Amino acid sequence: MSAEKMETTSVPSGAELAYEENGGSLRPEDLSEMLAAGTKEVHEKAENTQFVKDFLRGRIRKELFKLGAVALYYTYTAMEEEIEKNKDHPHFAPLYFPTELHRHEALARDLEYFYGPEWQSQISCSQATQRYVDRIHQVGQEDPVLLVAHAYTRYMGDLSGGQVLKKVAQRALKLPSTGEGLEFYQFDSIHSAKEFKQLYRSRMNELELQMEIKKKLVEEAVKAFQFNMEVFEELEEIGKTIQEDVLDAGMSVHGAMGGDISKCPYYAAKMAASGGTAYACQLAMAVLRHPTGQVLFATWFAALAGLAAWYLM
Repeated sequence: MSAEKMETTSVPSGAELAYEENGGSLRPEDLSEMLAAGTKEVHEKAENTQFVKDFLRGRIRKELFKLGAVALYYTYTAMEEEIEKNKDHPHFAPLYFPTELHRHEALARDLEYFYGPEWQSQISCSQATQRYVDRIHQVGQEDPVLLVAHAYTRYMGDLSGGQVLKKVAQRALKLPSTGEGLEFYQFDSIHSAKEFKQLYRSRMNELELQMEIKKKLVEEAVKAFQFNMEVFEELEEIGKTIQEDVLDAGMSVHGAMGGDISKCPYYAAKMAASGGTAYACQLAMAVLRHPTGQVLFATWFAALAGLAAWYLM
């Protein structure tokens, strides 16, 4: 992807140059590297929860999607309240990008779309989400530097995979192409997610932190992933009580291929992994001639690309 010039009012003009000067010499003790390495295992676990796997396959119950947006609303409201209180803290101020990153207002608009103008009276904070929210408030009040871990976990994840999830949800839920109900995924003030993530990581690495504090930040980021997994698991349990009346956008794994597993891109990927590269490519090309296969293959490939980008950038 070609790099675009960022045009954000809150980024000093030398910020991009700072990254270019330092970004090529990352060290294992840099905070961004420690966070990526220290959360790799729990990150993979989070992405392999049933809720996330179903989401990426386009199998989304609308009621669960709405409840997921509610959980995000409470989470981001708490996090951004604490960020505002601590925006001048020397260990967070360089990461303060409210125009570019803050999500709670976008989530409020999404909830108004789904629940109507009285949406605030129709939602409540779930138990798993409340535990996450309580931890964020505790951190903000008692040890604000740990907000870096929560901001990193949420915002960098949103920028890495948000566009993939947006497209999957838009198709599966048949939402308007104009973006209603999906504003959470739209970062209007960021013109290049890749460049912004590089800038953000560069700013993290420039924080003057002792190694002990960096290790605490890694531990807190792991906790943040665990809180997210608890929310996913809670949604899975709620999903068991909801009638199976929805929403896979016709994207069943094998059904749309006429029951022929050899036409499935997942099967082609498995063949490639076991050494059948030429055969897998032939099958993949056959799948791409089918419209539903194109959607499924693109979603699968984009998900892998997003995961790779998280660790490599």
